[in-house]
Amino acid sequence: MEDLARQFIDYLHLERGLSPRTRKAYRRDLDLALKVLQERDVTQPDQLTEHHIRSIVAGLHRRGLGSESLQRLLSALRSSYRWMMKEGHARQNPASNVRAPKSTRKLPQTLDADAITQLLGFTADSTLAIRDKAMLELFYSSGLRLAELVSLDWSQLDFNAGMLTVTGKGNKTRMVPIGTIALEALKAWRMTRSDFAGFEEPAVFVSRNGNRLAPRSVQSRIRHWAQKQGLPQTVYPHLLRHSFASHMLESSGDLRAVQELLGHADISTTQVYTHLDFQHLARVYDKAHPRARKKS
Repeated sequence: MEDLARQFIDYLHLERGLSPRTRKAYRRDLDLALKVLQERDVTQPDQLTEHHIRSIVAGLHRRGLGSESLQRLLSALRSSYRWMMKEGHARQNPASNVRAPKSTRKLPQTLDADAITQLLGFTADSTLAIRDKAMLELFYSSGLRLAELVSLDWSQLDFNAGMLTVTGKGNKTRMVPIGTIALEALKAWRMTRSDFAGFEEPAVFVSRNGNRLAPRSVQSRIRHWAQKQGLPQTVYPHLLRHSFASHMLESSGDLRAVQELLGHADISTTQVYTHLDFQHLARVYDKAHPRARKKS
């Protein structure tokens, strides 16, 4: 089982093209499952039954493992067994009908428009600040994930069209627009970027040493500017993505368009943002329903 788990992780890398972070999560979940299975003397794929898995899920749940973690564990088992069946290592998928206990879905945090204006309102008076301004503006303008921003190359930007081609989760490519203010910030950064790196470096965002900027560095710079601009809450890259999604949905009401912009495979992932916008729904109701309010 351990050898097959390693082969499956290699398959995710070589054939599915999943990111190191995603592969690490799969490996962690499978290691947890294998540890429990070893305790129960299950060493061969076809020894594992649906009853085993239900028992494992129940046991881990009693130990305090949350619903989301259990869902991820089951997803890893289902995916690995689909691969094993395809490769002839297993005859059935014992995890296919097992579901984790339901949990209350947490609403994502967002910044309101005033807080975004406050965050982005600093003066870019140095090369470092110009770079950071371009990063922050692009995060909020295009709703990028952290991994998408740090992996960005200049070849993916079309300044004339105001568009960006980005490769997201599952190696899926999408095109997203870049707002005018973000475009101007990127142009300013491109003009001063030679202070940090030469033109042979393809990465859009680089450190003072000329290397592609690391995710932790981006997170640190965002926290720096949030504190400097006097925002009371902790600000992180995904908070800007959540804010982008919420503000876009509030203004447009177009759930499908927001799904495409975010690169969500399932629209149910995008639907969480609809719960953030009760005031917008109330305004639509008041405006549209003939008996919502008194006529003047």
